[in-house]
Amino acid sequence: MPVVAYMLAAVAIGAMVSAQPAWNAILARSIGSAFGAAAINTLVGFMFCLMILPVAGAGRFSTATLTGVPWWVYLGGVVGGMFVISGVVVAPVTGALVFFVCVVSGQLIGSVVADHYGAFGLEIRPASFGRLAGVGLVVAGAILVGRG
Repeated sequence: MPVVAYMLAAVAIGAMVSAQPAWNAILARSIGSAFGAAAINTLVGFMFCLMILPVAGAGRFSTATLTGVPWWVYLGGVVGGMFVISGVVVAPVTGALVFFVCVVSGQLIGSVVADHYGAFGLEIRPASFGRLAGVGLVVAGAILVGRG
């Protein structure tokens, strides 16, 4: 599949994800708990992944493969939970646009640092002026949107 198709899929998923905090906030209000809503969201996502496994392939699930990775790899699940909870708590206060532009700004800052140091086995890509200026423009955009 061409790279453009993957890019369009990422845009489509991004558009759908923009509704997630609002949906989860509705659920949180209904059940009276942001953390409960995040747990339900994560459980539904887990069940969806289990349904897809037979079609997409499960890979090599075993005790050996699961214990063979560094412990900190599993922090990805914690970060996913934190993202869902922050969407439930923050997005209703800031609005979806400000929430996501701030999330993207944070992702870009973290990505520049990870690339610069070659974190987690990434190829080292120095934080050049152009890269920093690009991230700076996004952060400036976040500030403008926040004041909007």
